[in-house]
Amino acid sequence: MIRVAIIGGGISGLTTAFYLEQERRRGAPVSYIVFEAEPRFGGVIRTERVEGCLVEAGPDSFLTSKPWARELCEDLRLTSQLMGSRDSARKTFIVVNGKLQPIPAGMQMMVPTRFASVVSSSLFSLNSKLAMMREYLWPPEPLAADDDESVAGFVSRHFTAEVVERLAEPLLAGVYGGDASTLSVRATLPQMVDSECRFRSLVRGALIARKPQKAKEPPPPLFTTMRDGMQRLVDAIVRQVPREMLRCSRPAERLAQNSSGWQVSSAGVSEEFDQVILALPAHACARLLATASGTERTVELLNQIGYSSALTVALAYKATALAALQGFGFLVPRNEARRTMACTFVHNKFENRTPEGMGLLRVFVGGTRDPEALALSDDQIIEIVRRELREITGIAAEPQFTRIYRWPHAMPQYEVGHLVRVARLEMHMQRIAGLQLSGNAYHGIGIPDCVRIGRSAADGVMRKIRAQQAPVG
Repeated sequence: MIRVAIIGGGISGLTTAFYLEQERRRGAPVSYIVFEAEPRFGGVIRTERVEGCLVEAGPDSFLTSKPWARELCEDLRLTSQLMGSRDSARKTFIVVNGKLQPIPAGMQMMVPTRFASVVSSSLFSLNSKLAMMREYLWPPEPLAADDDESVAGFVSRHFTAEVVERLAEPLLAGVYGGDASTLSVRATLPQMVDSECRFRSLVRGALIARKPQKAKEPPPPLFTTMRDGMQRLVDAIVRQVPREMLRCSRPAERLAQNSSGWQVSSAGVSEEFDQVILALPAHACARLLATASGTERTVELLNQIGYSSALTVALAYKATALAALQGFGFLVPRNEARRTMACTFVHNKFENRTPEGMGLLRVFVGGTRDPEALALSDDQIIEIVRRELREITGIAAEPQFTRIYRWPHAMPQYEVGHLVRVARLEMHMQRIAGLQLSGNAYHGIGIPDCVRIGRSAADGVMRKIRAQQAPVG
């Protein structure tokens, strides 16, 4: 019997547990324990119902185009729970000089596919509009195969610094809570790097990639969520895993390697495991491995992955107070000097999130632009958010309720050179028998990527089991 310790009960660790459980039920000689420091499983995935509203504390959905989260839902028999975003109402605004400006129709991230909408837009200056057209005809030299650069540098090469400031930076800040001048383009926008390599022009690549829809076949929604909230995904996995294999409020306190495998100490008790999967933030992995022998370089590389913190603030209003709000929400560029990074109009983005007569907003604060926000009191945060909402959207009404969720050091920063650092880290990990890294610090931060990485960790365990069972000679 192979014993596996899964340290970390977020979606990556839970996915590993779920797929190992499926193998165990099919007769595989494997057992496992999930250690989670918090009193609940799910990590940043958390849903609450407040006065009839469905409030997401963390991610509210996942990208439909990435298949792995949907595949997990299918394996959990949750397909009836899947619900797409209301894309007929999809419109996102950028705050420019304190006013909401819509992102032109047809933009794929910061790449235009409909020049007419760009020309008529007030979001960009004439210089940026001309640069977008020029990029199609005379694109810059592509990035060298062994080189990396910042998102800001990449987008500036193809378009202008204004496109970075007004579009690329706020879009990436909403995902990573980071700075376009330090985030790696290869790690955060690999499809664009590939498009540049193949077509040189990002505009040309985007136009070629647009697939004409078959008659009467609507495009898939951009986002997918769970009808009862993202917490439903976590709860479904927890129900599939035997209770004795789940240990919440039980952080792993120490790791030690021995001749037979690994010793995990938790709550004053040490247990022996053949394999350990660390589904934790990189800095937490570094702390655990600091006491294990032969891991000095691994710890050093783990500590090179930076993190930012974030807060999500939910505010519910009477629907009449939000009647003027259109689209999915707005993003705030760094140079607007606001503490708000973004705001989602939840009641517009998804159905069934609020009872009739109510609307719900989610505001994002923090990231690398405002690390001090986490130290503010709840009253200070609400005061700042309400003031900035009033100044940007005109909403002056008293909210029906507010909720604040703090996520310290939760968002890994894929800075320039990230993929090289991760490759070096994985090379060193190969020298440490029976240990795997999982989670969102390495190859993708969204729910689908975390599911993919978690399932890959389970596959790694099973490959070793099958190799041990294979006949010799």
